[in-house]
This record gives sequence, C-alpha cells and structure tokens, in this order.
Amino acid sequence: MTEAVADAPASHGRLQWRLLIGFIAGLVLGLLVYSFARDTVWVDTVIAYVTGPIGQIFLRLLFMLVLPLLFSALVIGIAEMGEIRALKRVGITTLIYTVIVSGIAVALSLFLVNLLQPGKGVDPVAARELLAQGRQGAAGIIESSAGKAPMGMDALLSLVPSNVVAAMSNNDILAVMFFALFFGIGLLLVQTQRTATLKDAIEGVFEVSMRLIGLVIQLAPIAIFCFMFNLAAQFGWDLLIKLAAYVGVVLLALGLQMFGVFSLLLRFLAKKNPVAFFREIRAAMLMAFSTASSNATLPTALRVADSELKLPPHVARFVLTIGATANQNGSAMFEGVTVLFLAQFFGVDLDLSQQFFVMLVCVLAGVGTAGVPAGTLPVIALILGSLGVPPEGIGLILGVDRFLDMCRTTVNVVGDLVAATVITKMGGEQPAS
Repeated sequence: MTEAVADAPASHGRLQWRLLIGFIAGLVLGLLVYSFARDTVWVDTVIAYVTGPIGQIFLRLLFMLVLPLLFSALVIGIAEMGEIRALKRVGITTLIYTVIVSGIAVALSLFLVNLLQPGKGVDPVAARELLAQGRQGAAGIIESSAGKAPMGMDALLSLVPSNVVAAMSNNDILAVMFFALFFGIGLLLVQTQRTATLKDAIEGVFEVSMRLIGLVIQLAPIAIFCFMFNLAAQFGWDLLIKLAAYVGVVLLALGLQMFGVFSLLLRFLAKKNPVAFFREIRAAMLMAFSTASSNATLPTALRVADSELKLPPHVARFVLTIGATANQNGSAMFEGVTVLFLAQFFGVDLDLSQQFFVMLVCVLAGVGTAGVPAGTLPVIALILGSLGVPPEGIGLILGVDRFLDMCRTTVNVVGDLVAATVITKMGGEQPAS
C-alpha cells in the first residue's frame, strides 16, 4: 500500500525532508545532552514540560482518529470486493490467498525478531524509567491490556463483540476489526440503493479520516524531534546501534519474503521460473521503489502483467487493484517487526498470545492501510498502547521510514504480481494471447 501523501508528490517530498531534519536534529541534540549534561535538572524539566507534552499531543491526535480510520478502511476494503460475485472462483481464491500469504509474512517477521532480538541489550534502568514515563503519558489515551489479556477460549470469544460501541471505547482492536469485517461482508451480500448510500457514507468517513491523519502527520517532524531528543538523552549511543539492528532485521524479513516465500509460491504453485519472473517485472519493481506508492505503481504493474507476464486481463485487473489495498505483505511485516522491536527495546516481554494478537491485527490492518505518509503509524501506535509499550517509541522508526517505505512498497507490489500469477495458474486461466 502507498505510504505517500494524498496530496501532490512535491508536498510528500518536502514532508520527508522535514521528517529527516526533525529526526537528525532531535537525535544529535539528545546525544549532546546525554554526553555533556546527563542527569541535570533542566533536562528533566524540558522533557517533562516541553518535549514530552508535545509528543503526547501528537499521539493523542493519532489515537483519536485511528479507530474510525481502521473501521472504515476495513469495511470499504471488503465491500469493494464486490467483483467476487462476478468472478466467483477467482475472487474467493484471491481472498483466501491474501489471508494465508499475509499470515505467513507476519509470522516470518515475528520469528526473525524473536530469533535475532534487535531491541535487546539497552540499559535496563533507563528502559524501566522511560517505560514508566510512557505508560503514565499514555494513560489518558489507551489502557494497557498487558497482564489481563483473555486466554484460551475466552480469547476466541472476545473476538466477537457483544457491544461494538463498548469494544470501541475499550480500544478492543480485534473485536472492532471483526465487526468491520462482518459489516463489510454484509455490504457485499446486500446490494440495494440504501446500502450503496451507506457505503458512500462510510467511504466519506474514510476520506475524512485520511485527510485528518494527513493534517496530523504534518506535525510529525516536530513530534519526531521531541521523541528522538527524549530517547537519545535517555539511552545515548545505544540508540544508534539498536536502530541499525532494527533496519537490518526489517530488510532481512522483506528480502526473505520477496526472494524466498514468493519464489517458492511461483515455483510450486504457478510452475514459473522465479528468475524469469523477477526479470519480467523489473519495471514495476523500479517504479515501486522510486515512488514508495502502490497506487502510483498500479498502471505500470497492470502493463507488466499484460505485456510481460501475459496474464488474463480480467484476473490481472481484479487481483492487482484489490492487492493495492488488501495484499500488503511488506506493510504487515513492517508493522510486526516494529512492534516486537519496540517491545524488546523497552523491556516488555510479549507472550505467544500477545504476539498472535499482533499478527492478527497486522494481517487485518493490511486490508486498508491509509494512503498517507507513515500510513502504518496509527496501527503501530495503537498496538503499542494495547501491549503496554510506550507509543512514543515510534519516533525511532519515522527517521528511517522513507527508505524502509520504498523497500516494503516494492514487496507489496511484487506480492500483488505474484498473487496474480499464482491465482491465474490455480484457477486454470489461460494466458492472454
């Protein structure tokens, strides 16, 4: 999915530069404070009354908008699969394939973070102090569910909300997403003038939420400066080492998905040579990497599917168009790696049930991630708050997000083309002449 601004590309470029400047300025100033003025009173005062509150205001604005955004995005993402009725087998196969492959992608990313543990090893005293600050600062935003998450059959039953309004007020993400998924299926089944009007209204909620998120993101450079100043003043040079390890794990996960999992799918399901496939789609890969936008790459991907892969036009159009919003392997992996990395960084141990929760949210959120800069940011922030991890840790990732955005968008687009190729073969479709 695109991580680009809904406005002009020039505006997106300016914002990315401001994000980078805010990241570097906050990091450098924080490291200077850590090196020469550590444990001084004025530093605590600045963090408590200036940089801390500014960062919390940014997070509160995100949390205020995230549930309307996720609900409307998921409902519309499902409802726009209306072509399933016409395509039948192709549409159902696409839906099942998307869920399974996205699940594999997130499971792979979580496995790598648990194996390599890029967030481990920071100063435990500083981590506990900042963790306490983060929990206190986020208390008014979202209650931590750590330590009281339902287990076993209760966890399964909790997926189905008895009161969706109560689920929203309690920030029960999975319950809200289940309702949105169920509601979207209902819009698919009931095709009337009234439901069309209702769908338009929900699309309006989605568009307004995206626009407001876009406005909030304009404040991100200031918030990133504050986040990075606080983190660097607290953790010092350990921060740079852990940030480099985080970037390495994200790139490793994306690389294994693209050249490992996708190659296996092509070889065994599509009966196609992976080397030939990657050679044929290189134009779409280059466009995805340079624009960091699945939507901007869609025309190129459609052309490649037609002229290079020789896929049936009706299959390619359906799978690639749906995939631009619903088959976001790269974005889902990025969210999974980021959440576990920050949990490790702040010393929060996540058990298997909590990691399974992260996996489900990442897969479902991939159906409709917002097309704004750092569109995965609201999802990550809400998951962090639900697990008792300081949401201000997102400042760490935004400084390197542009490059990682380019990489995960490439995985998203390649994943869509792989899906179209596999589904063509599995459905017994004949290549276009």
